[in-house]
Amino acid sequence: MTSTTSEIVEKELSYIVMQAAHAVHNSLGPGFLESIYERALAIELQLLGHAIEQQRIVKVSYRDQIVGEHRIDLVVDGKIILELKAVSEIIPIHKQQALSYLRATRMPLAIVINFGVRRVQAARVVNTKRD
Repeated sequence: MTSTTSEIVEKELSYIVMQAAHAVHNSLGPGFLESIYERALAIELQLLGHAIEQQRIVKVSYRDQIVGEHRIDLVVDGKIILELKAVSEIIPIHKQQALSYLRATRMPLAIVINFGVRRVQAARVVNTKRD
């Protein structure tokens, strides 16, 4: 779930995403629904010139058959998945959920961002099995 190399995946874009998340949280504070933070973060990142996909649907297959779909909160510049939460803390299942999104999309990085606390929390999840 985490990278074994010293190189940070999408370092610059991750930094911009977190700056945007902090700007949203500083303005709104905790207590809103996840969907409100999602829209606000999408607006903030678009204002910074980034391409944003909201609620991207990704098909999940098993033995070459579609068995369901994931709905991803945000995708930034086609490079980073953002899984947004408004909960008391990020727990392991949130990271597993982000990892399943990475596996389904073969993207390199997801960031779980929690707006439901006094200070924004984030957890990076790196897809080490992209082939």
